[in-house]
Amino acid sequence: MSAVTGRLPVVLLHALPLDSSMWDAVAPRLRDRGHQVIAFDQCGFGAAPLADSPPSLDLVADDLARTLDRRGIGELALVGCSMGGYVAMSFLRRHPHRVRALALLATRDTADSPQTAARRLRFADLVLDDSARGPLVTETAASLLGATTRARQPRLTEQVTALARAAGPRAVAWAQRAVAARADSTALLRAADLPAVVVIGDEDELVSLDEARETAGHLPRGRLVTLPGVGHLAPLEAPEATLETLTELLAQAKTVEATAC
Repeated sequence: MSAVTGRLPVVLLHALPLDSSMWDAVAPRLRDRGHQVIAFDQCGFGAAPLADSPPSLDLVADDLARTLDRRGIGELALVGCSMGGYVAMSFLRRHPHRVRALALLATRDTADSPQTAARRLRFADLVLDDSARGPLVTETAASLLGATTRARQPRLTEQVTALARAAGPRAVAWAQRAVAARADSTALLRAADLPAVVVIGDEDELVSLDEARETAGHLPRGRLVTLPGVGHLAPLEAPEATLETLTELLAQAKTVEATAC
């Protein structure tokens, strides 16, 4: 809990290849509700330096834990979108006593299949190739948004593409390799008896509704929220709906705490 407000601190973890700015429409509103909010830049993105260590989401999770320690934050609500969701599950595995509520947006709890992992590793190689990187990043950025968003919010498409192009190639390659090597988290979520929500856009081209439904089903207190006309980046495409979903989760976590007391 925050020593200042008595409300649960919230950590927001961004998608690949973006940075913590993807939460700019959500984080201030959570702060207005009295929560301490950490929009965390992951290894090599935003203000965070790229690690010299081999790619690993565990390294990112432990880096987050150290950041929280420095800020005097113990228990928290953990929110991750896409790659941020994978980091959230790694954090839950390594620091389970700290997580009081969990939100997974546009993510799945299974490990990559060999074929999917191979595609990620191929992407990591190509993004380091100066001749291949431009078209690759442009195509990938477009797939992050739903068809409705691309049609109705061209400025957001331009914003996401610009953020993707601005990401350091070495950081993107490092992150892709870390995600490809991640562990299966199905058993982890089945043991996570805490308020939880899984959010999926019905136009997500990277994670299917069935995958999101399975992930929610593995959480003992999980629920599934489907956002119409939204792709892979709900905090950018549908910030109001994202805020509402997180507010409900935080209220549920507060109710659980009051009952426990």
